This record gives sequence, C-alpha cells and structure tokens, in this order.
Amino acid sequence: MPITTAAPVKRERRWSVAALCTVLAVVAGLGAAAAVSSASNRTKVLAVARDVPAGQALTGSDLTVAEVSADAALTPVPASDKASLVGRRPAVDLRKGGLLTASQLAAGTGLGDDRQQVGVQVKRGQAPAGTLAPGDKVLAVTTPAQGEQTGGKAEAPPTTLSATVVSLSRPDATGTVVVNLAVATTDGPLLATRAAQGRIALVREPRSR
Repeated sequence: MPITTAAPVKRERRWSVAALCTVLAVVAGLGAAAAVSSASNRTKVLAVARDVPAGQALTGSDLTVAEVSADAALTPVPASDKASLVGRRPAVDLRKGGLLTASQLAAGTGLGDDRQQVGVQVKRGQAPAGTLAPGDKVLAVTTPAQGEQTGGKAEAPPTTLSATVVSLSRPDATGTVVVNLAVATTDGPLLATRAAQGRIALVREPRSR
C-alpha cells in the first residue's frame, strides 16, 4: 500500500497555529495588564495654568489639574490641595505648563518677608514704565523737596535706599502706581516719611546682578 505523510503534516500545522494563538493571547494579556497597572499608578496633581510672578497671590485660574505617573523622584502638589493654595504666594516665578511643587510655596514669598515693607506711590516718570516686577532690586532715590535749591553749590549725590519690589498695583488713570518695597528694618521709617511727601523715585538695578 502507498505511504502518505499528509495527515501528520496537518496535525503539526494545527499544533503550530494553536501554539501561536496561545502566545499571542499571553502577550495581549500582559499588555492589557501593563496598561491597567500604568493607569492605576497615575495620580492627579496640580500644574501651572499660566505664568505667575514670584510674590503674586495664587488664584484658582492659575492652577489646573494634570495626571502623571507615580514617581518617587517627583513631588508635585496633589490636586486635592488646590482650594487651600488659593491666596498663597510662590517664592519663585511659576511658568505655564510646569508641575507645582511644595518647594515653590515655601513659607513667605521669598521677597523680603524678614524685612520691613513700605508702600510707595510712584507717579508717571518716577519709575521705569512697565518694567518693574516682583523680585526686582531697586534704589529708592530721595528727590528734592518742593522749592528746595542748591544755592549754586555743586549738587550732592542724592540719598538712596536699597529695596526689593514685593508687588505693585496697576497704573491708575494718571499713570500712578503703588509699589510695595521691602527694605532693611532701619530704613522703613525713613522711606515711609519720604514716600508720604512724594519725594521718592525708583531706579531699577540690573537684573543680572
């Protein structure tokens, strides 16, 4: 009788197909398990929705919720803390798209909380227009009193006080702004006196210093 090998070949093919299907099913199962595990390890944290300068009080619109994978190297603020952060002042500039971390919200504003603060009303022309920002180092220069004359003598250097800009208001209709300055504890009363007399002009120091 003739000998044929057709049947064994078919059986081997069936076993190969079955084994391949099993392997694919295992791979698919592992992939699904990994996806589920990755999703379960993601956590909701706070991110910065728009640029916020150092020292400016946070609002709800400044923060947004993002989902990130859990990572011990990251220390973002949990999304559940959002309500408690409104009104807090960051110690550094916050940039849109970055994750918010606890270190950025250290105690105080980082803008002279250990020094005296004085509000100075500055008229148009008495400070650089539109360039002052929280954190800027400035010189508060005492301007001459009304009617004060030098008597023909050589003009003496003006009196200056070193200060840091903490915050500033929006200009009013006349261009006047109120700049909150942090100064040494020995300079606060003097600066307040001269500010009340309208005798202060501000000079911004180079930011590279």
